[in-house]
Amino acid sequence: MNKYLLYAAFSLLCVRPLQAALGPVDYVNPLMGSLSSLELSNGNTYPTVCVPFGMHNWAPHTGKMGDGFLYTYQTNYLYGFKQTHQASLWINDYSQFSMMPIANRDRFTEQRRRSWYSHKKEVAKPHYYSVYLADHHARFEMTATERAAAFRVKYHPSDSSFMVIDAYKCGAYVRVIPEKNMVVGYNSNYTAGVSRGFKNYFVMVFDRPFTEHFVWYNDSTVSRESEMQADRVGAVLGFGRLHGVPLTYRVASSYISFEQALLNLQETEGLNFDELTNRSRDIWNRELGKITVEGGTHEQLSTFYTCFYRMLIFPRKFYERNAVGDIIHYSPYTGQVLPGYLYADNGFWDTFRSQFPFMNLLYPDIVSEVLQSLENIYRESGWLPEWFSPGHRDCMIGSHSASIIADAYLKGIRGYNIDLLYEAIIKNTVQAGPLSSIGRLGAQEYNDLGYIPCDAGINQNVSRTLEYAYDDYCIYLLGKALNRPKHEVDVFRRRSKNYRHLFDSSVGLMRPRCRNGKFLKDFNPFKWGEHFTEGNSWQYTWFVPHDIEGLKNLYGSEARFMEKMDSVFSLPPIFDMSYYKRGIIHLAREMQGVDMGQYAHLNEPMHHMVYMYAPFLPWKTQHYVRHIMNTLYLPVPDGYCGDEDNGQMSSWYVFSAMGFYPVCPIDNRYVLGSPLFPAVSMALPNGKVVRITARGNTAGTPYVSKVELNGRVHDDYRISYEELIQGAELNFTMSPVPVTGAK
Repeated sequence: MNKYLLYAAFSLLCVRPLQAALGPVDYVNPLMGSLSSLELSNGNTYPTVCVPFGMHNWAPHTGKMGDGFLYTYQTNYLYGFKQTHQASLWINDYSQFSMMPIANRDRFTEQRRRSWYSHKKEVAKPHYYSVYLADHHARFEMTATERAAAFRVKYHPSDSSFMVIDAYKCGAYVRVIPEKNMVVGYNSNYTAGVSRGFKNYFVMVFDRPFTEHFVWYNDSTVSRESEMQADRVGAVLGFGRLHGVPLTYRVASSYISFEQALLNLQETEGLNFDELTNRSRDIWNRELGKITVEGGTHEQLSTFYTCFYRMLIFPRKFYERNAVGDIIHYSPYTGQVLPGYLYADNGFWDTFRSQFPFMNLLYPDIVSEVLQSLENIYRESGWLPEWFSPGHRDCMIGSHSASIIADAYLKGIRGYNIDLLYEAIIKNTVQAGPLSSIGRLGAQEYNDLGYIPCDAGINQNVSRTLEYAYDDYCIYLLGKALNRPKHEVDVFRRRSKNYRHLFDSSVGLMRPRCRNGKFLKDFNPFKWGEHFTEGNSWQYTWFVPHDIEGLKNLYGSEARFMEKMDSVFSLPPIFDMSYYKRGIIHLAREMQGVDMGQYAHLNEPMHHMVYMYAPFLPWKTQHYVRHIMNTLYLPVPDGYCGDEDNGQMSSWYVFSAMGFYPVCPIDNRYVLGSPLFPAVSMALPNGKVVRITARGNTAGTPYVSKVELNGRVHDDYRISYEELIQGAELNFTMSPVPVTGAK
């Protein structure tokens, strides 16, 4: 067993004695995916302490201010513990501030306050984190509520006790209020996507008086004043010698005002640190307990519940409740405080594939709030978001808000203005927005020619065409459901077939095409980037989830289609990185390292690909799904492949482990695969239960010989959403050998 597996087992045993009984939360390892670097992503995660969909996350940080690598397992020093909203390394953080206990008042600068720590004295859980800070002789603990957090620090009895507060750069303020044992402040740090005047107001209340205090600014200048506003400010609080008695304090923040931050702090009132920890633990156990897994190894249970935990962090609530309980939000789009829901921190390019489809099953109320949020964003900015953190961000491609909205509506989720959202979707289809990720870059060319030419000066043109075609299929189905005029919906039905314009039958792959209709010369299907998004033609050719039969027909026969799909896995993992100025990017290295040819599970466009075998050769789907689960996911620091993007990488695993996957999210059917566990029960929000069993399921029986639904033989390779939400008994009979005749 390698050292990371040993750590995972050790962390499971290190459950704090607040509650002895194990629950699903105790299988979660938030350090899974944290052993990442620029050269190789193993998840790019950080240990997040929060509640599901909470407004704020709290995390230890090994990176300095501004470092997108917030926490990396291989780093030996911690710089502090911060409120974070980072949804992606590539998007970076905003509204962050940090705290750090120290034993010497002079060690308050970022570099000097850092401390050596050991994973042997670190406990990371969704509801709780603790670590021993070796250089400050202090043990630090934290837990969280939806908009607040609580902390406990135990200093060495012989040391003086200090706390550093760092509000970070980009305009900050701090004020120490000794008579109230309180510190208030704000930060204005962000990287993009907000209006002028954006602030995060915070308030901290300590359980004992300050024996001394001072503020500092611009990294190191000290002031004996109690208040300071500058580019970067902070405070140092002294508590004397505490003789081993813990220091506890509570923190909350708001995007609206100090007064609202104090209201948010009420989430922690009336409970001590242990009670708050137990309450957060109970919340996680309640949510994770909605799926009960029976059987499986410790590693499989830990991987499953860790992935489930990652699925319940984003998108986060960006709204607050005022003194009379009204739902309000600060708008990063207008700078105003407005009524209604607002969510933030999600990239639909990733999550439309299976994370949102999962929430449609288990969290329809959250999805309804998200869609109400999309209404508000459209009203406030004029556009639907595609990557919001907290406002519009220029990242990724497609207009997959259409998929998110249409999928929810077709599954019966309501509570929002669908006519307004449909208006916004249509606006997306006719023009580019203020950022390349908003609206549709290349909309005119796509609408006129049926594809985006490779000589139109628009990068990722093949990927954009394929993804717009899928979104148009979503719009077509939504338009039909809304009884829109036939001539209107027929436009989108036709455009959903636009993928055919880029299929080159001479090579059997999607190929860039020029404005004159000719395919690009000197085409290299192994070349990453330029015409493709973070991949190449071997990976993007299969992005036709809405018309697999139509894609098959382009090959002329089922046999040729299967042969081409097989080639993805039999080819060597070669690549051409000439488009990228910095050389080989991490995604290519990750594909190369997993020994699956050109298959790149590390990036989302291929997530559905192995399920495309199911209508033709279902045993191949079963083989590859089980292989991916067993080899590319482990509950250890390097346990993910690629980036764990807002729960998408995790939702693939959770769906697949249960035995089915939403290949085409807008389709109300899921494709069956190879369940990982002997039994799984999913408690639906309508009170019904989906019970999945797999007779004879072992590591050596990945194949399915028979499927029964509610006691009857089920010959379809799919199961419908309607069948699931009514409550279902889905029974697989497993086999050690492929069942080549079954479909």
